[in-house]
Amino acid sequence: MKLHLALAALLAAVSFASAEEKEIFNGKDLTGWEGNKELWSVQDGTITGKTPADPANPAKSILKHNTFLIWKGGTVGDFELTFQYRIEKGNSGVQYRSKELPAGENGPIISGYQADFEAGDKYSGILYEERGRGILALRGEKSVIKPAADGGKKPVLEKSPLSDSAAIQASIKKEDWNEYRIVAKGNHVQHFINGMQTVDVTDEDAANAPKEGLLALQIHAGPPMVVQFKNFKLVETK
Repeated sequence: MKLHLALAALLAAVSFASAEEKEIFNGKDLTGWEGNKELWSVQDGTITGKTPADPANPAKSILKHNTFLIWKGGTVGDFELTFQYRIEKGNSGVQYRSKELPAGENGPIISGYQADFEAGDKYSGILYEERGRGILALRGEKSVIKPAADGGKKPVLEKSPLSDSAAIQASIKKEDWNEYRIVAKGNHVQHFINGMQTVDVTDEDAANAPKEGLLALQIHAGPPMVVQFKNFKLVETK
């Protein structure tokens, strides 16, 4: 018994030593973040993205393209990220293992994995690859991504049921705070919302699967919207 306890303590110590928690938001200002400051600010201790309406068409925002607030404190490879979000209208998400492309007129543009969420009822929890391979797993799916057949661009997705998509959506609080967790290890990524697993993806498309890259927050083109983020916890694992 003593040997078992000692071994458990050693394993716990090794696990602790191999994980490093990083502060990515100080709760006060956007130090360490880069983006269009006319769209992004800190309000009541939250990172807030807000798009004004187009005067010529109030149903749409002024954005001509999706744009992002990029964390400039480093890159992420294997990690766990937990945060809380709240959204009014529109679509948003957290980019990870992503890369920065040439900026557009509304600010930075990013390509890579996205942990998606929205004010609607379909896309929250999915794995989307922004400016890449598109939707890689819908909510409630387990997906194995294979390289495109015959040299094409569209990957082969081998899908199976994972969880109840409707039950996950029912647990999401509209225009209120929800908790999102992203787990990425090697070519395996998982998303969770309010403790419920939404996707499980193994990316075997080695030529296109991102292994490391930037974290960023998204504002989506479309209707005027508000999105807020708080209580980030980033733990890098090795």
